[in-house]
Amino acid sequence: MKVVLFCGGLGTRIREYSESIPKPMIPVGQQPILWHLMKSYSQQGHQDFVLCLGYKANTIKEFFLNWKHAAFSDCVISDAGRKVEIIGDAPSDWRVTLVDSGIWRNIGQRLMAVREHVKNEEMFLANYSDGLSDVPVQKMIDLLEETGKTACFLAVRPPLTFHLVEFDGDGQVQRLRPSQDSEIWVNGGFFVFRNRIFDYINEGEELVNEPFRRLIEAGELLAYRHTGFFRAMDTLRDKQVLEEMVERGEMPWLRNQAAITTTRVEAGE
Repeated sequence: MKVVLFCGGLGTRIREYSESIPKPMIPVGQQPILWHLMKSYSQQGHQDFVLCLGYKANTIKEFFLNWKHAAFSDCVISDAGRKVEIIGDAPSDWRVTLVDSGIWRNIGQRLMAVREHVKNEEMFLANYSDGLSDVPVQKMIDLLEETGKTACFLAVRPPLTFHLVEFDGDGQVQRLRPSQDSEIWVNGGFFVFRNRIFDYINEGEELVNEPFRRLIEAGELLAYRHTGFFRAMDTLRDKQVLEEMVERGEMPWLRNQAAITTTRVEAGE
């Protein structure tokens, strides 16, 4: 199943990095968050990606054109550098379609820009490319298949802790409770769509505004509630949290491999 990744935004809320590189290329450990997300999908059987590029598109193109698995893996080099043995995971067999969808397009219009690349898909996945989760994607797919609906998105608890205040007209507080005790859920940016999603999007519309309103009115939108790990990288603090997790070897968004494999590849391939 193809995975559409929205990689064209400016990332203004994490400007410390996004002024020099696009937000999906902000590193988490040795690799950009985009790599972590793609690795998570590929470990669940989805390795055909369509990237909607925009801001600093060439940076993302250069990453995939120049990326070598051995540079980020344990390896054994022999035959004067002509052979490389990767120790650990085999190199990911990804198919990556890179489409420049424009700098100023919103998410809905970026999706429309790659419609041709998913035209043969009855269903496809999509993602904002700025968050990581251990969500079982297949369960989202199964939910959409079983119900016959058009769209499903990941609903998660707000990652920030805050207090909800209830008060009367005179300002007297009636109740104060932490957000985790409420039924507040937010859009986590993981989606599953049937191809007819395009029938709900008009020229210039943002994905979760008018199109989602139409889906709701038609009873065609589902939310998959996930209480496991989720972290969006919206701020410098979010990046630091993810960095610290990688340093500790805690990466719940990645599945453990069933077996350690050693793959021989020709150097330079």
